[in-house]
Formats: sequence, structure tokens, C-alpha cells
Amino acid sequence: MRVHFIAIGGSAMHNLALALHHKGDHVTGSDDTIFEPSKSRLDKYGLLPEHYGWYPEKITADLNAVILGMHAKEDNPELLKAQELGLKIYSYPEYLYEQCKDKTRVVIGGSHGKTTITSMILHVMHYHEKEVDYMVGAQLDGFDTMVHLTEENEFMVLEGDEYLSSPIDRRPKFHLYQPNIALISGIAWDHINVFPTWENYLSQFEQFVELMKNGSILVYNEDDPAVKQIAEAATKPTRKHSYTVPQHQIIDGTTYLDTPEGDMPIEIFGEHNLSNLAGAKWMCQHMGIDEDDFYEAIATFKGASKRLEKVAESKTAVIYKDFAHSPSKVAATTAAVAKQYSERKTIACLELHTYSSLDPEFLVQYKNALDPADTAVVFYSPHAVEIKKLAPVSKEQILAAFDRKDLIVMTDPKEFKEWLFKQSLDNSALLLMSSGNYGGLDFNELKGLV
Repeated sequence: MRVHFIAIGGSAMHNLALALHHKGDHVTGSDDTIFEPSKSRLDKYGLLPEHYGWYPEKITADLNAVILGMHAKEDNPELLKAQELGLKIYSYPEYLYEQCKDKTRVVIGGSHGKTTITSMILHVMHYHEKEVDYMVGAQLDGFDTMVHLTEENEFMVLEGDEYLSSPIDRRPKFHLYQPNIALISGIAWDHINVFPTWENYLSQFEQFVELMKNGSILVYNEDDPAVKQIAEAATKPTRKHSYTVPQHQIIDGTTYLDTPEGDMPIEIFGEHNLSNLAGAKWMCQHMGIDEDDFYEAIATFKGASKRLEKVAESKTAVIYKDFAHSPSKVAATTAAVAKQYSERKTIACLELHTYSSLDPEFLVQYKNALDPADTAVVFYSPHAVEIKKLAPVSKEQILAAFDRKDLIVMTDPKEFKEWLFKQSLDNSALLLMSSGNYGGLDFNELKGLV
């Protein structure tokens, strides 16, 4: 197969490119800029474009497929050439489906938790040396790439993102996978730039369930009212299995899971992670892993990359970073750290970085999200707001939205870093939540604080 990627530099796209290369396909690609780690990984396998930019001459009639990334525009010169030649143009999820349409597709959907649940499933499968194909949104320990494709594996495990497929395919990605086994972890309004109302966003999950294959299995979080309503109304799945937060206890900063064999210490913590674990257990059981084997494997799971990732720890202090940015994730993550380290002071810092989080109308969704923390900071860059062509956001709007009188609001990266490094972390838990880096913060430097 000869496959060309338009916008190869994103993490999802470059991982698919590597997976196809490892599979034996002839892969080429283009992009206007490529950052690390994509750049080094593509270069290692000879897939890095010689020159940045778009070159229509790369698009030739002998290509079997052109895969279009979200980063490309509708008037992209290479896309226009592919359309002119009548080549088959796939979105990223559409091509993944083509690669696994004859396999048992296991799809994990939800506004939050899907990366962690997918990672848990893959960790358990890897632990028990059960080979599966997969696509996950984070780099995992023990896995070379975030996408793995073979001809022979029975299962394909897919993280089901609800964002749009490509500039010319406006369907949510998870609508294309047609699961045999599916999970919905939770629903909280997100991506308001493409789903302008709660009802519109909710309908995407209703359609996801309706697009499941006949005779399918649906696993769902019964603690989420919206998920429960959709699951109970669904007619497509033949079997449905609900899950809830499992019994557990916290002793001296360690969470112990209640299992048939007794209390078992685990590496992860927080009710949202324990809920994710319960969902992953059902999915693994449907893939042939029995309960005892699941518990044996999950005891060694340390978490998905950037999800409550421990940066540094001493006897009296701990620092975590987390990808949390949507209101529900921020609230759950802050509460989890405050509960896990209830005897310590919790310092929670949140960077508003995404389109949704910087939208003045959406900001109100963050009300009380940081309340479990003893000290709470919100950082945002007015320049980022300007670049995204959004309405200006004032400190007063943020204070009103979070509804916390002692909230610290900062807009200068230097000021934030200076404040952070002046904090005494003795008997404290520091949590840094962002999909960015606070205007250039080097997280490795934080290790000197504990």
C-alpha cells in the first residue's frame, strides 16, 4: 500500500504513520511544521518530510490512500490535488476503521476518562501477553507507539474521541468505529466551538450508541445521569453492564481496593480513576480476562501519561501534573488530590488554555471546580485569547465564574513561576492542571521544590 499523510506531524497522525510503516506500507507525508516528539520519531524511521510545506506534486495517481489530518485546511493544495485526481481520501478515524473492520472493535467513549480506561485495558492485555491492535491518546509504558495494527489480532481497542474527523468530514470520530463492545465513561459538555449546546453535544453520544453493531455489548457508568439515561434507552446493544465506584479505603496516602482476595494496594487514586478501573474490568472480562487476572495486572498500573502524573515526591511533599482542562475533569482531579492527601495542604493551579476554557460564556461551567483546594490559582494568557480570536477575558470574569473569593488569578508567565517557586511545599500536595505549559514552565525544574 502507498499511503500519503496530509498534516503528518500531530501525535495521532504520526503514530498512525509509524504503525503503517511497521506493517510494511509505503508511507509519505507533509506538514507546515512538526514539533517534538513527532519530529524525532518520524525522522528515526525515515518518514520526516525533507521540507516543510505543501507540495501537490507529492500527490500522484499511484497512491492507494490519502489520510487527511484535522490540522489541514479545506483549501490545502495537496488535498485539492487528491480531489482532482479522484483519489480515496480518508480521515484518521475512517482509515482506522478500514484497518479493523473485520476485527472485534472495542471502543471507549466519554467526555472524560477514555484515555485512562483505554490505557488500563492495554496495560492488562500487555501484562498477560495478550496481543491486540489499538489506538490510544497517550504514550504508555511498554508500548512503542500509540497506534498498533496487524493482520492477525482478534481485537482492536480504540479510544473514541467525539471531536470532528477532518476538515471535510464533520462527523465525530467515534461515530465511524461501529463498536462490537463499547463503553461510555461520563458526559460533560465540551468542545463548544463545534457543539454549541448541551443538547447537541449529548446527541453525539446517543448516535454513538445507535451506530453500534447488532448483538453488541454496552458498558456504562451508572453514576453519570446522562450516561445512564442514554444506556437505558439504547436498543442496539444486546447486553448492557453498568459499573460504579468500587469499594476502597485510603490509608496513609495509599488507596486499597476491596477485592475478593482482600484489600489490594493500587498505584492510582481518586474516585474518577476508581470508576475508570471498574469500567476497564468489565471491558477486559468481555475480552477474555477473568477477574483475578485483571486485579493482578491492574495493581501495577501507574496511570496514563499526563493523567495525575507524579512529577516529584518527598516524605512531606508531592507534585502532580494533569492534562485536566474541562470543568468536570478539573473538579474531579482537584477533589481526588485533596482527598488522597487530606492531612496536607492542597495547592491547585489551573491554566485556561483551550478554546472552550477561554470562552467567557463557557467559563461559568467552572463554578466551584477548585473549591477542594486550600490554595487555588488560575493562569491564562491574554495573548493566547488574542491568537484564538476570542473575546477578551478579564480577571473579574474569572473570579466570578469560579465563585471563589480567595482565587489567585495570574496572566504573566514570569509572575506565575516566581510565585510558584516561593511556595513552601512542606506538608503539601501541589497539582498543576493544563493542556499547555503555563507560558513555558519547565516541569523538571519543579523537582527542586521537594
